[in-house]
Amino acid sequence: MNGPSQQEPSDTTGDSPALSQPLSEAVELLELAYLNGYDDAAWLLAEMNFFGNYTHPRNYPEAFRRYEEFAALTGNGSAQHMVGFIYATGIGGAVERDQARANLYYTFAAHNGDTRSQMALAFRYHTGIATPRNCEEAVNYYRKVADKAIQFSRSGPPGGQTLVKEAYRLSDDEGGTYGEGASVSSSGINARHGGPNSESHASLDDVLEYLDLMSRKGDLKATFALGRLHYEGSRALTRNLKMARKYFTRVTKRYWGKDGRAISGVAPGTDKLASKAAGYIGRMSLRGEGVEENFEKAMLWFRRGIENGDALSQYGIGLMYLEGHGVPKDAVRAADYFKAAADQDFPSAQVRLGTLFLDQGDLTAAIRYFELAARHGHIEAFYYLAEIINQGLGKDRSCGMAAAYYKIVAEKAEALHSSFVEANEAYEDGDSQTALVLYLMAAEQGYEAAQANVAYILDEHKSYFSIDWLQLFDKMSRPSFLRNAGLALIHWTRSAKQSNIDSMVKMGDYYLDGFGADADHDKAAVCYQSAAEFQQSAQALWNLGWMHENGIGVEQDFHLAKRFYDQALESSPEAYLPVKLSLLKLRARSFWNTITNGQVNSIHSEPEPKKDWSFSEWVQSFLEDDDEHPYYRDTVDEDDDLTTPKTHSKMPGGDDYYEDEIDEGMLESLIIIALAASLAFLLYYRQQRQLQHRRAVQIQQQQQQQQAQGEAGVAGAAPVPQQPEADRGFFPQPGDPDFNQWVAGGIGH
Repeated sequence: MNGPSQQEPSDTTGDSPALSQPLSEAVELLELAYLNGYDDAAWLLAEMNFFGNYTHPRNYPEAFRRYEEFAALTGNGSAQHMVGFIYATGIGGAVERDQARANLYYTFAAHNGDTRSQMALAFRYHTGIATPRNCEEAVNYYRKVADKAIQFSRSGPPGGQTLVKEAYRLSDDEGGTYGEGASVSSSGINARHGGPNSESHASLDDVLEYLDLMSRKGDLKATFALGRLHYEGSRALTRNLKMARKYFTRVTKRYWGKDGRAISGVAPGTDKLASKAAGYIGRMSLRGEGVEENFEKAMLWFRRGIENGDALSQYGIGLMYLEGHGVPKDAVRAADYFKAAADQDFPSAQVRLGTLFLDQGDLTAAIRYFELAARHGHIEAFYYLAEIINQGLGKDRSCGMAAAYYKIVAEKAEALHSSFVEANEAYEDGDSQTALVLYLMAAEQGYEAAQANVAYILDEHKSYFSIDWLQLFDKMSRPSFLRNAGLALIHWTRSAKQSNIDSMVKMGDYYLDGFGADADHDKAAVCYQSAAEFQQSAQALWNLGWMHENGIGVEQDFHLAKRFYDQALESSPEAYLPVKLSLLKLRARSFWNTITNGQVNSIHSEPEPKKDWSFSEWVQSFLEDDDEHPYYRDTVDEDDDLTTPKTHSKMPGGDDYYEDEIDEGMLESLIIIALAASLAFLLYYRQQRQLQHRRAVQIQQQQQQQQAQGEAGVAGAAPVPQQPEADRGFFPQPGDPDFNQWVAGGIGH
């Protein structure tokens, strides 16, 4: 089980208010109908007590009793799911939390085809909640939901349903669980750095106002952007198809005349924007969005769009030929259009092309296109990949990856089984109790955003420095239904297991201070350490520094505390002030610990370790340095291009450009100089030996000549004077008898 087992009662009913006379009469009639054998009356009474329908006050114990009776009488899957849900959450103090019974009723409901129970069971087997982890069972249930999700996605107009994402974290509106700059979602690399020309902090109304102003001034890019915003919609902007078509038409009129011919002399880029706008108008005509479905007009606008290579238009025509909308079916022509759009990274075309390759038996090409489309989050791409991986086609089967892909597919069809729309509306209207119940239902199905939202609504500890007398009024004003730290910790835990780092840090906070569970400083330290290692959470690093500074859950160590404080600042510049204040206090404590000979490890400088190099290690290091130098590479990187001018902090043109290279190349330069000197010495030594040898030969020849002359007895003959040898320089000159021997390296001497 993911979380503490203890139950914190949270009765929300108190003294039930009296029913109005019409409502009281309606309840009496329903109870009479149930007693007379009309079982559906029990379902209506359960819904009224659980959701508070028709102004009926919520009464969770009574709702549980009605659901359980109806499930026992009829075996209804929806009633079985609700019984399992109440056992899983213990909502409203109706029953004590019992995860084993929850699994039992979820299983009954899942076998009866209840989609929500299938999702809940799949998640429980996937993560091991009240049951051992079982990947095969998780795949089994997730696949059932994924099949329904794909069927839902393919229904509706040509191209399938438009899947709108409603699963958002409430904390993201406030900059994250810990607020702007302190949460992982809004600090470090995720921080929004606004500037005079930046719209990072601009609201949607400001963006729309700016785009409308630029559109009125004739900026076609702004006009097209307004069309896309109204067509696609968002959490803060409801889809408005009529406004979208209006803006798209305004763009196309700047490029095509009434006769359909392109207008000459338009500004550069107008043709591309007009083609994109034509693609959207064609799509709206094909699907009947904002206008009546008209295949002829759709084809007209698509053909205009493909004149300038618009990917949406290419996909639209391909879809019409593939499914035969207004034209004869032609899979070959459809494939050509899909290929053109897929080459422009259009995900829907990549999926269609992948399915065509799959039908032809080309599994490699199909997987390649599915993976390309999956990068954009396309639901069918993930579904096909899940099917291929689950069946082990083309590669070894991977149950874990198949379960993950099926889970993604199942969660994308939010409209099929989730309650996010109603939950978001209730929260925005200030009805936290209804929002909590609906988020709880989505959280049971495994939605991480819903789990984070449940914990966020129940969280009463927004600040680490909790001042009881300031929070007393807030706690008294919160209904008991929203005071359930144990349930909050369960959902922080489940959210953290799905890689929500802020939830992981929150888990540490709860274990550190004993919220929803007994205080456990060791678990708190593990949570902070995991958050710090996984994504360098500045909050987690600061907490670890604080724990090491005070010796809570870990050994007290001022030096290690400073390390964590420094890392917190490195990971998030937004942590500058708290880190600097903490370091100031830490240094004061460390100084006092040092002068009083305390037992805590104080802050000290760390000497750089010096390694004793062996000769082989020195040579290897020298060769590796050569390989890394740009001179020895086959190609020169852009950063190593010496012809590219650089920007320096010192005087331009000075020798400081080579300042960083002197230390690294000094050893290499000395070695080169030593080798050159050795070579010169060897050359000089060889030359001297050659000169000595020639002189010895000459002296020997002179002695032989003198001896021969003495034996001949030539009387009165004057000795022939010896001609002095000419200076031939340091090296023999060409034409000298010794030149060839010098070139050959003095062979034979």
